[in-house]
Amino acid sequence: MDCIFCEIVAGRLGSDQVYSDDRVIAFRDINPAAPVHVLIVPRRHVESLLDVDAVDAGLPTAMHRAVVEVARRLGIAETGFRVIINNGEGAGQTVGHLHYHVLGGRTLSDLL
Repeated sequence: MDCIFCEIVAGRLGSDQVYSDDRVIAFRDINPAAPVHVLIVPRRHVESLLDVDAVDAGLPTAMHRAVVEVARRLGIAETGFRVIINNGEGAGQTVGHLHYHVLGGRTLSDLL
């Protein structure tokens, strides 16, 4: 498997981590679309949202908790933020590993 996010999770590639727990890690996007642009990825390789199964039943909750913690830590919880999941190539998913984009730090009306 050749997955850049798995390499980051394993510590073989560097990242600017802002949150980590036993289920997920969160790090700054290297090509940010907003002043705050963080990716939240599961530690276990999950290709897409469609691949979250019974084994991963708690994964959406873990990712949601990470979103809240990242927003609080980075000061965007009060000002507003957006969470995006691109699922599949047609939606813009460029890395085949489930990930949430957390964006904030400016008005985001132009992104949707």
